[in-house]
Amino acid sequence: MNTQPFSTTQSKSVLSNIVRWFDSEGAITGDDTAQSSQRQINWLRCMPFVIVHLACVGVIWTGWSVTAVVFCLAFFWIRMFAVTAFYHRLFSHRSFKTNRVWQFVFAVIGNSACQRGPLWWASHHRKHHKHSDQEPDLHSPVKHGFWYSHIGWFMSEAGFKTDYSVIKDLARFPELRFLNRFDILVPAIFAVLIYCLGEMIAFYWPQSGTNGWQLLVWGFFVSTTILFHATFTINSLGHVWGSRRFKTKDQSRNNPWLAMLTLGEGWHNNHHRFAVSARQGFYWWEVDISYYVLKILSYLGVVSDLNPVPLRILEEGRAKTTSANPAGDQEEK
Repeated sequence: MNTQPFSTTQSKSVLSNIVRWFDSEGAITGDDTAQSSQRQINWLRCMPFVIVHLACVGVIWTGWSVTAVVFCLAFFWIRMFAVTAFYHRLFSHRSFKTNRVWQFVFAVIGNSACQRGPLWWASHHRKHHKHSDQEPDLHSPVKHGFWYSHIGWFMSEAGFKTDYSVIKDLARFPELRFLNRFDILVPAIFAVLIYCLGEMIAFYWPQSGTNGWQLLVWGFFVSTTILFHATFTINSLGHVWGSRRFKTKDQSRNNPWLAMLTLGEGWHNNHHRFAVSARQGFYWWEVDISYYVLKILSYLGVVSDLNPVPLRILEEGRAKTTSANPAGDQEEK
């Protein structure tokens, strides 16, 4: 039996996946167009994601220090803000405005979170809203289960692709297209810089107890892994755990615990009711840290035109909240 055609195809597939570790739009094969194949996890293609998790085990050898843990948490929150406020609220929903320089700065910070490029992120999120909790929604826990909605979807061939047809407004910026195509470049640069920072701290401030390898493991790999799964909970838990203030076409939920973890993204039912608002905690008692930071940045001139929640929607939600919670009738400030 002649196995050469299979061997050749297999070799091309392996090479294609390796190339796409560095160039997300390079060497894409066109022989896996079947729906079932598109939904299968491509383990070779997602090896960088696996490696980030495995590298966390390095804490066994590097140990820990207060400096490393503080850096880990600080880098987590800074990048969480870039993802929630810019990848999500700006790039996906255009809920506020900023100039091209700041758009690029926060796109770079968001890219350092290893959640791929801003155009990839926005394209999939816009399609999520269009088909929320329907079969085409790749990360619906209602349709595809917890684990697939949490991590499986973006490890599939369908999940790797950027649909430029739904992000034409963003695709006109060549710098964003560059970040999107070479989405491993920024994380790699940040990793090197963090290692160098650790070595510099060890040299000039040895009493800190940290060094290059320790800061790299905690500040980049551990921080990034926590950030992965904190963000992913909005997909996997945000549609099954929490309350529903608004009757939306999907099963989106409001969850204050997820909101605290993700700087406000946990008010997911609110968000699906009016996705283009710059704030997702619609009422004063719904903590939305990303919105508070955006508000501060608006005073500084970094962002502008924060899109508000329409009064009719606030009244719609308040009517239901008041019936269930007497404290809900307090006016939003």
